[in-house]
Amino acid sequence: MADRDALPLPLEVRARLAELELELSEGDITQKGYEKKRSKLLGAYLPHPPGLEASMAHERRPPMAPSSASRYHRRRSSGTRDERYRSDVHTEAVQAALAKHKERKMAVPMPSKRRSLVVQTSMDAYTPPDTSSGSEEEGGQGEGTPTSSQGSVSMEHWISRAIHQGSTTSSSSSSTQSGGSGAAGRLADVLAQTHVGKSENHSAPPDVTTYTSEHPVQVERPQVSTVPRTTPKYGNAELMETGDGVPVSSRVSAKIQQLVNTLKQPRRPPLREFFVDDFEELLEVQQPDPNQPRPEGAQMIAIRGEPLGVVTNWPPSLEAALQRWGTISPKAPCLTTMDTNGKPLYVLTYGKLWSRSIKVAYNILHKLGTKQEPMVRPGDRVALVFPNNDPAAFMVAFYGCLLAEVVPVPIEVPLTRKDAGSQQIGFLLGSCGVTVALTSDACHKGLPKGPTGEIPQFKGWPKLLWFVTESKHLSKPPRDWFPHIKDANNDTAYIEYKTCKDGSVLGVTVTRIALLTHCQALTQSCGYTEAEIIVNVLDFKKDVGLWHGILTSVMNMMHVISIPYSLMKVNPLSWIQKVCQYKGKVACVKSRDMHWALVAHRDQRDINLSSLRMLVVADGSNPWSISSCDAFLNVFQSKGLRPEVICPCASSAEALTVAIRRPTDDSNQPPGRGVLSMQGLSYGVIRVDSEERLSVLTVQDVGTVMPGALMCVVKPEGVPQLCRTDEIGELCVCSIATGMSYYGLSGMTKNTFEVFPMSSSGAPISEYPFTRTGLLGFIGPGGLVFVSGKMDGLMVVSGRRHNADDIVATALAVEPMKFVYRGRIAVFSVTVLHDERIVVVAEQRPDSTEEDSFQWMSRVLQAIDSIHNVGVFCLALVPANTLPKTPLGGIHLSETKQLFLEGSLHPCNVLMCPHTCVTNLPKPRQKQPEIGPASVMVGNLVSGKRIAQASGRDLGQIEDNDQFLFLSEVLQWRAQTTPDHVLFTLLSSRGTVLSSLTCLQLHKRAEKIATMLMERGHLQDGDHVALVYPPGIDLIAAFYGCLYAGCVPITVRPPHPQNIATTLPTVKMIVEVSRSACVMTSQIISKLLKSKEASAAVDVRSWPPVLDTDDLPKKKPPQLYKPSNPDTLAYLDFSVSTTGMLAGVKMSHTATSAFCRSIKLQCELYPSREVAICLDPYCGLGFVLWCLCSVYSGHQSILIPPSELEVNPALWLLAVSQFRVRDTFCSYSVMELCTKGLGLQTESLKSRGLDLSRVRTCVVVAEERPRIALTQSFSKLFKDLGLHPRAVSTSFGCRVNLAICLQGTSGPDPTTVYVDMRALRHDRVRLVERGSPHSLPLMESGKILPGVRIIIANPETKGPLGDSHLGEIWVHCSHNGSGYFTVYGDEALQSDHFNSHLSFGDTQTVWARTGYLGFLRRTELTDASGERHDALYVVGALDEAMELRGMRYHPIDIETSVIRTHKSIMECAVFPWTNLLVVVVELEGSEQEALDLVPLVTNAVLEEHYLIVGVVVVVDIGVIPINSRGEKQRMHLRDGFLADQLDPIYVAYNM
Repeated sequence: MADRDALPLPLEVRARLAELELELSEGDITQKGYEKKRSKLLGAYLPHPPGLEASMAHERRPPMAPSSASRYHRRRSSGTRDERYRSDVHTEAVQAALAKHKERKMAVPMPSKRRSLVVQTSMDAYTPPDTSSGSEEEGGQGEGTPTSSQGSVSMEHWISRAIHQGSTTSSSSSSTQSGGSGAAGRLADVLAQTHVGKSENHSAPPDVTTYTSEHPVQVERPQVSTVPRTTPKYGNAELMETGDGVPVSSRVSAKIQQLVNTLKQPRRPPLREFFVDDFEELLEVQQPDPNQPRPEGAQMIAIRGEPLGVVTNWPPSLEAALQRWGTISPKAPCLTTMDTNGKPLYVLTYGKLWSRSIKVAYNILHKLGTKQEPMVRPGDRVALVFPNNDPAAFMVAFYGCLLAEVVPVPIEVPLTRKDAGSQQIGFLLGSCGVTVALTSDACHKGLPKGPTGEIPQFKGWPKLLWFVTESKHLSKPPRDWFPHIKDANNDTAYIEYKTCKDGSVLGVTVTRIALLTHCQALTQSCGYTEAEIIVNVLDFKKDVGLWHGILTSVMNMMHVISIPYSLMKVNPLSWIQKVCQYKGKVACVKSRDMHWALVAHRDQRDINLSSLRMLVVADGSNPWSISSCDAFLNVFQSKGLRPEVICPCASSAEALTVAIRRPTDDSNQPPGRGVLSMQGLSYGVIRVDSEERLSVLTVQDVGTVMPGALMCVVKPEGVPQLCRTDEIGELCVCSIATGMSYYGLSGMTKNTFEVFPMSSSGAPISEYPFTRTGLLGFIGPGGLVFVSGKMDGLMVVSGRRHNADDIVATALAVEPMKFVYRGRIAVFSVTVLHDERIVVVAEQRPDSTEEDSFQWMSRVLQAIDSIHNVGVFCLALVPANTLPKTPLGGIHLSETKQLFLEGSLHPCNVLMCPHTCVTNLPKPRQKQPEIGPASVMVGNLVSGKRIAQASGRDLGQIEDNDQFLFLSEVLQWRAQTTPDHVLFTLLSSRGTVLSSLTCLQLHKRAEKIATMLMERGHLQDGDHVALVYPPGIDLIAAFYGCLYAGCVPITVRPPHPQNIATTLPTVKMIVEVSRSACVMTSQIISKLLKSKEASAAVDVRSWPPVLDTDDLPKKKPPQLYKPSNPDTLAYLDFSVSTTGMLAGVKMSHTATSAFCRSIKLQCELYPSREVAICLDPYCGLGFVLWCLCSVYSGHQSILIPPSELEVNPALWLLAVSQFRVRDTFCSYSVMELCTKGLGLQTESLKSRGLDLSRVRTCVVVAEERPRIALTQSFSKLFKDLGLHPRAVSTSFGCRVNLAICLQGTSGPDPTTVYVDMRALRHDRVRLVERGSPHSLPLMESGKILPGVRIIIANPETKGPLGDSHLGEIWVHCSHNGSGYFTVYGDEALQSDHFNSHLSFGDTQTVWARTGYLGFLRRTELTDASGERHDALYVVGALDEAMELRGMRYHPIDIETSVIRTHKSIMECAVFPWTNLLVVVVELEGSEQEALDLVPLVTNAVLEEHYLIVGVVVVVDIGVIPINSRGEKQRMHLRDGFLADQLDPIYVAYNM
């Protein structure tokens, strides 16, 4: 140790440094100010090496070197005592672990954020959070507890060690100068290392393997910046500048590549065995590691404490003690309270306590309620609500209750109505039947008041009468009234509240005999004597503070000096000053209080702690308290503090004091310590380890078992079996002095307070019950008790146990002060996919940059991984001061967990690591070699499965209009036979008739258009004409005009006048691809096509001739064209598929007539019918219904343009009602508009006479899986308006066949089945019950149309499949399209899609492949012909199905799961990229919620689909592109994402 003081620092400098550290840790000065002051202090003592400035400048960081190193190893303390036992051992371990990681570093792609999310709060507006918070039990990792002095060795010591270890020159003989320069060079290296280590995490994206060289001063590789810049939205999104101004290619695709490379690196080996999750997909189950340590010791023997020696003059009950002192020595001081300046505020004497308690007792029993009906009777429970700075009022009320024999329930003051955890306390009060709350005057005034001045009922609280206990408000008891003082018995004395891991609050009942025995045991073990002075810093309402400072003190007539929490915040030294001032013998503190005193002790010259004979450390059971104890002793030993005075104790609400170290006079006996291997601890085994190892936990003993108690250690899970001597278990105590029960919860009471530990033979070790303490630990040599953690903080991850406190300590050892507030860290586990996953949440300082905190996060992950060998599932940073607090300022753990799970934590940084943590995913599916055709046939026959095929009914008899082969002939025939019959009626947005067409009018208009085409357009028959019209009647006339002229029409959606730039290019493309010889349109649109805006989007000079049909020639054509061959082209159907492909399908005259006939039969359409159509008339079934069917069948079509619904959402339904329509057709977007827009208006619509009871079919026209949730909510919503739920159904069409299924008028209702989603991934169909796990509802897509035959085929082998398989739907029918119309003539694709043959079975039939996966089911229903009905279920498009882990996933299923996770997710789209799943969600709400979605989305997809999400992208509403049919364009979205064109709010790359 000789070289420790290479650079000795004078004490005052050290003190000043410590002060600076405190200011920084409490947020009083900024990092910059801290570094400035610090460098000034250290300047004189640090050698400045010549190379240093240069290397620092190169780094572009301020040349203040040591600060960064000190951030790296935060050490606090002075003095040169042997420092090994400090938790800086842990800090060093963490740094070493991180250094090891440097070699195999991960390049974590940093999330990208939109600018608005990055704006930091300005420092002036910022108030530092209350880091002084109390380490509450509920807070789990309460305040300073785990941190107390994680790194207290002074940083100089670390630097000097770094210098000397490497400096070989500094041998004793070498000159000092050479030693010095060696040191200086070494220091430069150390510092450069820390700096480069900062940015090194990010090498340029694709290269994730190389890292900076040995001497990291010359930084050659450009570092990938993590500074989010607003990149230009489109175009040159390639270049992004880094923090150092070096441009790098930081496109999304590069980041994803980086992520893929990182994920390729070796992970932990996956697990081997599987447990069955009721299907093929077996989840892996953790196998015990064959090399894991196992306990080898003998079975432990229960340890008995020394006998409780009852002293003759001990009082028979606590009230008797109060009576004795109150009458014998009324002037003796009992309690001194302090104000916030540390001045004595008030001294309560024993006489005053006695008289006032009697007054309170009398008033509680006699002045509440009436004489006949008192509100409170002996044995009732009352709440005690007193602030932390008023122990005197509390004490009087508490003893008043004891004297009145009512049961006090001390609780915290509810600050606001929605205080964290206050609701749970309300439930406790309710279950205890509390109706009265005692409180002080000041507290009563401070409670929130309603408008009339009464105190409102807090959320979850029972109705309470508030009763103020100040003497001046109470009436004097009559002379003859005297409380009845009995000996202690088994009645309940008081109830102490306890917050559980899940946030629920339980009440532990303590009997009067237990209370007395506990006071006696404490008196004996602490050696308390009369009139001793005890300084209490703890919360006096519960736990150690209550037991020592309110109860035992009165039994022994001691004088308590109570230090309120508010004073500690102002002056952390106050308790030490009071010990000196009053010559206190005993002090009760937490390690936090010692830690604060350490940091603040600098200016105190005259501290003398020699009067202290016992310093009770209340949280001695936290393994990390040892560092505070050591550091405290280290500093204050010179101030008279003796080592044997420090007495850690372990306690729990259930077992009261479990163990306490006795104050001995023998300073030679060192306290017990153990250095335990964390690896061993995680398996519940004690393995003493060497200090050199990285992952060790140093624990100190908490003394021996309490007098009169028996203690043993049992296994934490399962039967309470005794542990072996080298095994960690739960401590159990058998004693009179423990709690009795959880109030009102007999089952939980049995499991906790009535435990009978068993030996290995199965026999109970005692006839008396034991109480579980909730503490984990072991009993070491000499009967010393060691605690290694709490049951509440235990997280069992894949079979290994980790303690939340330990993980907090590791996180804090990673450069704690710079980015997060110490003591503002919460660690808990959430269950995802059958295992616990660790979540770490910390409060981030407002001045830390994105990049820095992200660096810190990735290092925390590495540190926890190295030291605990466990992955962190999610690490989240939240803004300062936003985590829910407990009343004394600790973090409210269960509330934090709740916020995390419901997505309202609002983090400002999130890093998820599902790829590293989740090792129990099912095995990827291995594709089996294909089975030959014959064996499939035989297999299906043997298993009794039928080949999946079905057909619609025959097309049947020909009627008079069916003799025509061509639609143009049908129109001419109708114009002659029924000239005045109205075929089409177009409605305006107000619901009035805008225009209508009779058969003759249509015929006449068509003739004029044909003339125009021939004369003005000079078109030949067979030429293609693009019809660019808004939905309406002009479009229909133009279509028949083309047929009359022998041209081939192509309907094209007109460009949107407000959005020409994006819509016009599509129009241009269709016109070009379809080789249109001319464009027919209206006058307005023709101007639009040639406008200035249009010329910006496309080359307007290359349009074919544009004819506007607003002024038509008067004459009719010489003759109408009659096609010679029915197989020639009638029209082209162009549309963009969901995968973004533009395809035109050729429809022949035969197919067109067959199509119309099939629909006519299915829907029973006749001239007397009316049909309402609210669809886009540009392609597919929408076009056929809008333009063709009326002419063919003669019914009247009421046309409602869907765009009008944006103005008037009720238009469609009002028209249906007004025209008494029986059949109507719409699209999903129309249905969604009605559901969302009219949801609240059903009543007003009803009053306007809207009646849907006549509707027998309402068909949604679609090319996708039926959206069952939407159709069901639509049916439910409009049921009140008469809509029959059976009426709503869907149709199914695709590119090769525009309508395959359509729910007709006759035939069975559409059926819904539930299939197992996991089976679907394996292309199998397995029906399950509704509501069973992993079930997916699928609705039949309507009835198969007449003349259509369907078979289900294997898309790879083209063989027919059995009923229970998912396969591609193939269709054979006379209205199939006859091929694609393409410029390139891609023949292979054409023949594959339109002319396929099965590979075996019926190999003759020509089938068209729909490109959709589905299955057939024979139902129990019968159709019109009496046959059993075959239902077709569409599952999803083959092109969109994602192959991940060898299984087939349908995007819609994952999207449904994601949308359900959070109310702010409006829409979602998923797509794969490489082998990662990318999830894009649209956020409705503030951008602050964006990061809440990342964990929720990841969890949901893992739980429901066994998939790990690779990238989560949060975008604004409307970013996910949707086509005219309301289908998501996922491939467009993917291209936009990879080209950086989405302007996302946040992109998270999951590790």
